[in-house]
Amino acid sequence: MHKVGLFWFHTDLRVVDNPALVQASQEVDRLICIYCLPPISHGRKSPNSLSDHRLQFLQESLIGLDSSLRTLGQQLDVIYAPALETIAQLITRHDIGAIYGTSSADYGVNEVWKLLRDRYPLITFSQISGGSLISSLQLPFPVDELPDSFSKFRRKVEPIEISEPLIAPDSLPRRPANATASEWLRLFPAFMPNPSPLFSGGEHNGIEHLQGYFAKDLASSYKTTRNGLDGMDYSTKFSPWLANGNLSPRTVMKALKGYEQFVEKNDSTYWIYFELLWRDYFQYYALKYGVRLFSFSGIKQHKPGTSFYAERYQKWCQGNTPYPIVNACMKQLNSSGYLSNRGRQLVASCFVHELNLDWRYGAAYLEQQLIDYDVASNWGNWQYLAGVGADPRGHRQFDLAKQTKIYDPDNLFIHKWDGENCSSVLDSVDAADWPILDTVTAAKI
Repeated sequence: MHKVGLFWFHTDLRVVDNPALVQASQEVDRLICIYCLPPISHGRKSPNSLSDHRLQFLQESLIGLDSSLRTLGQQLDVIYAPALETIAQLITRHDIGAIYGTSSADYGVNEVWKLLRDRYPLITFSQISGGSLISSLQLPFPVDELPDSFSKFRRKVEPIEISEPLIAPDSLPRRPANATASEWLRLFPAFMPNPSPLFSGGEHNGIEHLQGYFAKDLASSYKTTRNGLDGMDYSTKFSPWLANGNLSPRTVMKALKGYEQFVEKNDSTYWIYFELLWRDYFQYYALKYGVRLFSFSGIKQHKPGTSFYAERYQKWCQGNTPYPIVNACMKQLNSSGYLSNRGRQLVASCFVHELNLDWRYGAAYLEQQLIDYDVASNWGNWQYLAGVGADPRGHRQFDLAKQTKIYDPDNLFIHKWDGENCSSVLDSVDAADWPILDTVTAAKI
């Protein structure tokens, strides 16, 4: 048994169904629980900035986790420094013998784990599956042999029995006597709070939303309503809590099975499971391809024929393009930190095909803004739309006018979000940065 252990929380901000936390509770005498939040850059010009919406949800999630840990005899330390530097200091200060955490699809996080393992060979490292519906140990193939399409993946994994979620530990080992308490909440990055957010972070709020969703009959019609653009009831809205790890996919699946057993099982309830499998596919996709998740050419051998036009990019971010449905979606995103799945497909398709922009800038902007940002799903879906990912059909281009007629036939969504109040001119300069002159001025010259 190790004397002192360290638990590194990342996107597993919960105590229920956290296998790594259960293992830590059984193997160490003392435990330190940390979350690392490197200094946040503010402002739209910074690629490292996080929106106020993301910061608010994260703060609520961390407060909830700290509260849950305190009921188990522990507490959370949020440290505003890179994880590698932080963990190295804690190893020295507390003679850490074991480090625990949940397996991650995040390339940057996994690189830190690799560096730590290489640097500290005498320490026991336990990175345990807990963020996916199907664990890596259950897969009928190695991760590096992941099928090249979701359909092939689904056919292989659907027969697998989904494990029951684990209950929270009864208690956790106490902190070392020399571990000082941090005033992390006072030091949390400043943000402008939303007094009426769509979602509130934290494990308790996630469980409450999960129970409330299945207490209604919404799951029975999910497949027919899931392409909605606005409102709370057209889709499950589990994604913010799943992305931050307030809920585990297995906890969602248990609630879904309960609904199917006691209320109704149909194509719509199956579709919720289907989309949880899609989420799993992207988690393993990110693990298989690593840094190529962020590559311009993705997992393909060719690069897209797109570039970067600063003005087009800014107009897209602000919802000021010639495409009202896209503008409405972007204004909704900027206002709330959330965007429907259909909306994400439309803004991404416009970004790549109508605006001819480098898809990575669009993915990075959604990373800043989305409350439910998930590295694997976000970047995997953008690769999919850009034709450099797992889609066997290549580019996915949506006819924006047709999509508007199908999903917003009365322009109610567009009117609500002021999507028609926009510039009809996409570029005010040409490709060589020469001003484009209007006809009258040109005639005078």
